[in-house]
Amino acid sequence: MLLRELVDAPGLRLRLLLEPEGALERPVRRALTTDLLEPSRYLSGGELVLTGLNWRRSAADSETFVRSLVDGGAIALAAGDALLGSVPADLVEACRRHRLPLLEVPEEISFADLVEHCAAATGSPAGARMSASLVRQREMLSAIASGRTLDEVAGRVSAATGQVTRVLTTTGRSVVPGPEPLPADAVDRVVRAFLTAPRLPVTVGEAAEALTAFPVGSVLGSRLASWLVVVDGDGTGDEELAETVEEFAAIAALDRSRHAEGLRASRRIADDVLVLLESGGSQRELEVRLAQAGVDRSEALVAVVAGFVDRPDQLEVARMVVEDVALQLGAPVVATGRNERVVGLLPAAAGADELLRESFARLTPGLAGARLAVGVSTPVGPDALAGAVEEARFACRLAEARRAPVSVVTAEEITSHVLLLASVPDEVRRTFAARVLGRVLEYDARTGAGLVDTLDAFLTCSGSWTRTAEALHVHVNTVRYRIERVEALTGRSLARLEDRVDVFLALRSR
Repeated sequence: MLLRELVDAPGLRLRLLLEPEGALERPVRRALTTDLLEPSRYLSGGELVLTGLNWRRSAADSETFVRSLVDGGAIALAAGDALLGSVPADLVEACRRHRLPLLEVPEEISFADLVEHCAAATGSPAGARMSASLVRQREMLSAIASGRTLDEVAGRVSAATGQVTRVLTTTGRSVVPGPEPLPADAVDRVVRAFLTAPRLPVTVGEAAEALTAFPVGSVLGSRLASWLVVVDGDGTGDEELAETVEEFAAIAALDRSRHAEGLRASRRIADDVLVLLESGGSQRELEVRLAQAGVDRSEALVAVVAGFVDRPDQLEVARMVVEDVALQLGAPVVATGRNERVVGLLPAAAGADELLRESFARLTPGLAGARLAVGVSTPVGPDALAGAVEEARFACRLAEARRAPVSVVTAEEITSHVLLLASVPDEVRRTFAARVLGRVLEYDARTGAGLVDTLDAFLTCSGSWTRTAEALHVHVNTVRYRIERVEALTGRSLARLEDRVDVFLALRSR
């Protein structure tokens, strides 16, 4: 059948939006339905591709989709207008650039009717299978729209294919665990294969131990924050199984997008929490924000500070990864902090440290030379969270120094004043700092004399006048004058160990 015959079919009422020269004389070998962003690997050439536009998240996606169709040998694209009301202009323009004929399918015409028409006209033995595929996809979309969970839809797919279908994240979180979660070693194997495979889907293992991972949504960006559909067996060797799982993966991508909308509100609350912690805001307001985020004020929390070393461009990926790990423990309170680091407040559940180590370690195969550093605090109550965050920052700096691809440093590995201060309620620390250094801080604010910076450098240099002067690029007499002024304002002598300890702890308690 020629494309012209399809366009001229009166019962289909197709509207030709774009007709490159000679395009209507192209033969249609078969019709194929997809909502994958990059379906080229499932094309063999000569296809009329039908799409409901579920793959489109932004205008840039149209170029990716059309380029993939052309690479796979598709001869035309038919887009339904039920989802968006009309075919978007960016899709028309992408088809124009690639000289791909574009048809609009009116809402009242089902894809099933179009597929059946093509199958009858071409005598394609795949027609019945394509029609069944459309029915499955419509059923899955209807199930999600009617409030069914992704677990329930996955159960239907498992029953239809005879293969257990699960959804995982790259940190190992089970979005859809199936009848029972995969063992940890199986999760490690399939995530490693997913992160390192040059092409997806990918199968790992053989015979009864085989697992196949399919991407959920586009993986044009970082795979580190991706979801994957995992099916038992070799899902790449059975075309019908692969098509069914790909359909489910598209539904899973829609479900993830829906949950991401809800996460935006949680992110705003998390950002407010971090601002309150770092600015010394009201404890009552802090607890209100934590309650809004779903945190039980009676439970202990751990602070997690994480980031990719020297990769500020990966800050959003780091936040998504920490949010994903946090969901394994409770409601995520994860914000973007200073110095390109992500700050999370997680329930201090039993075994949390080990869970964090295992989850972040799974990302190692996909880092491609990058380094992920993670610091974890001791468990604290809501009144000591600011100190816990500082402790986690200190642990994160230690993790950076280790230079491993993924390094997680917990509070048990810290033996310093940081651990002491982290266990003290924030208000007590601030009161102590104000009592010891209040007059120095006021003097600096009024005169800009730099006494606090000089004091910090002096203590860092273990009381050496010469090294302090070199560090600050000032004369040694200037250092002596400033330190004498600090001693006069605080009433403490930095020559005495007890006074030096007080001043040092006050500096770190601000």
